[in-house]
Amino acid sequence: MQVPGLYVASSGQRGRGVFTASGLRAGDLIEICPVIVIPANEKERIDQSILHDYYFIWDEKQGSIALALGYGMLYNHSGEANAEAERDLEAAVIRISCLQAIAAGEEIFINYNFRPETQSRLWFTAE
Repeated sequence: MQVPGLYVASSGQRGRGVFTASGLRAGDLIEICPVIVIPANEKERIDQSILHDYYFIWDEKQGSIALALGYGMLYNHSGEANAEAERDLEAAVIRISCLQAIAAGEEIFINYNFRPETQSRLWFTAE
């Protein structure tokens, strides 16, 4: 499930990103991304592939990771994200929601730490 008007386009040096063709309001649900959960014992193999740059830490206690479907793997990171990603371990989905209004044509950014206020170090240099 996703709001109408989402599209993927160039995000400059970041590669591709997710944008909206229509304005969105704070609190709007942007997308529900089903995930493919990968158990901890398979993470090392994923780390040796291009998918390393696209997975999310899923269940920290179990050490599992997940690949998001839909546009889930294409949202870019920002420390000043305009949307948030929320894991739902039971439903095996990631919900992307607006933290603030997002104008038509604007890129949608999430904080890869899953907490908008968290500025923890990432595995790459952001922004």
